[in-house]
Amino acid sequence: MAISLPNRIDAVPVQGRAQHSGHAASRAMAALSILAALTKLPISIASTLSAATGYVLFSRRLEAGMLTSGAGVVLAAMGACAWNQLQDRRIDALMERTCRRPIPAGLVSVRTAFLIGALLVGSGASLLWFLHGAPAGLLTLAAAAWYNGVYTYLKRVWALAVVPGALIGALPPAIGWAAAGGSPLDPRIWALSFFFFIWQVPHFWLLLQVVGSEYSRAGLPSLQRLLGIRRMARLVSVWIWVTSVSSLLLPAYGLTTTLWAAAGLLVTAVWLGLEGTKLLRDRECPFLATFRSINIYSLCVMSLLALDAILS
Repeated sequence: MAISLPNRIDAVPVQGRAQHSGHAASRAMAALSILAALTKLPISIASTLSAATGYVLFSRRLEAGMLTSGAGVVLAAMGACAWNQLQDRRIDALMERTCRRPIPAGLVSVRTAFLIGALLVGSGASLLWFLHGAPAGLLTLAAAAWYNGVYTYLKRVWALAVVPGALIGALPPAIGWAAAGGSPLDPRIWALSFFFFIWQVPHFWLLLQVVGSEYSRAGLPSLQRLLGIRRMARLVSVWIWVTSVSSLLLPAYGLTTTLWAAAGLLVTAVWLGLEGTKLLRDRECPFLATFRSINIYSLCVMSLLALDAILS
């Protein structure tokens, strides 16, 4: 039976057009929601924030280049995350936390996920390369290669994979720095990248305490299973204090120039260290609360560095 379509849109009844527009809008929103889940949008945006910090620290001002470099970083990060979900689709299907992700849920095919990842990584790296120079583009490609080519596979066989994997978190600030015209070999950006490298380790281990049992069910090596909760709490507490101390190296490398910024780093470092100490004092080990605290701490450090660079 043939379906007769109107020749002009004004031939469609108003109510019918409204319903059609509503369905189209709903489908578009659903597609965007799936894309955001596939590309781990919140994590990708977090990478962009640290890249923006690196950019501002070199440029010492807000400018349009921060937006274009940020767009390149977020596109590449989204693409790498899409590839990661493609690589981890069978593992994700075994865990309650991840089984409803787009690929294991059957919402996105493997081929589509690969193409989306390739388009986003290629677009992001190209944007950075052509607008901000080869160093920024190469660092972006290196971050994707390390994440998808090394860490994603290493975490399946080694409980300490997060330590070399933390290099992924150290690269976005360097990308932003290079995009602003800075040299990737400058000791100042090495100090900032070192801070994010150290921060990444307790950040992941705290998350692991929340979802660790699912990691074990999925067959992934888990440090929690090897050490137990109490020893894990001691280990994470030590790394939190190391993270706090590493932030105090930033003024020594000239990344802050004002007394109030250095004082702010000291106050937040002591606060985070005390938050980490709660893991040793409280019998229930408040891993989730400490996980939130370490995320707030990174935002505080980035804000203090950026404001110091802009206002000084």
